[in-house]
Amino acid sequence: MTLNSQFINLNKKIISCNKCKRLKKFREKIAKEKRKQYINENYWGKPITGFGDLNSKILLVGLAPAAHGGNRTGRVFTGDRSAEFLYKCLYKAKMANQPTSENINDGLKLYNSYITTALKCVPPGDKPTFLELRTCFNYFKKEIDILKDIKVIIALGKIAFDACIQFYKETYFLKNKDYMFGHGAKFQLPDKKILVGCYHPSPRNVNTGRINEKKMTSLFKKVLKLT
Repeated sequence: MTLNSQFINLNKKIISCNKCKRLKKFREKIAKEKRKQYINENYWGKPITGFGDLNSKILLVGLAPAAHGGNRTGRVFTGDRSAEFLYKCLYKAKMANQPTSENINDGLKLYNSYITTALKCVPPGDKPTFLELRTCFNYFKKEIDILKDIKVIIALGKIAFDACIQFYKETYFLKNKDYMFGHGAKFQLPDKKILVGCYHPSPRNVNTGRINEKKMTSLFKKVLKLT
């Protein structure tokens, strides 16, 4: 079976998943109520799959889809201000063919990178329960298993970083104190992949100056050298 067909099969399972009743109810509530500026749009309102280069060596991981980003557009990190900042930086690092991510048909392509979320549905308050996260790890594991060439995992934000550590603790014995989040912090995981911490590309982090285009692009360029 080709990589593409493996992902087609996996993504069908992800999109049709209704295992977590709380998440199903919440994502559909948002899709029905909508945000004023998108009132005439049809929201996706289902679990979100990853996308990108299937032969990539870099995996970017967020915690979960955004309520009016991925949950609206049907593609992770698409259609919100976090996506706007992230793709400017990926484009500058030559990891994307364009600096914008507005909708699922905008022609965006990733180079040597694949982007996904640890949790496939938007959670209330951006806070999944441990059980919800653990349930979704089954899909996350299958993504990593199919992406056999991944050498580096970039965790977009501390919460995504902690989720990655929790994911690995399902299989390996890890101590949290040995994996302390920091922008640009690098750790070798038990399966020899390298986990890199990265500030989340959120408007809050950008507006407060915690992260800027130069700092984010520089991190991506350093990661490329690790591959």
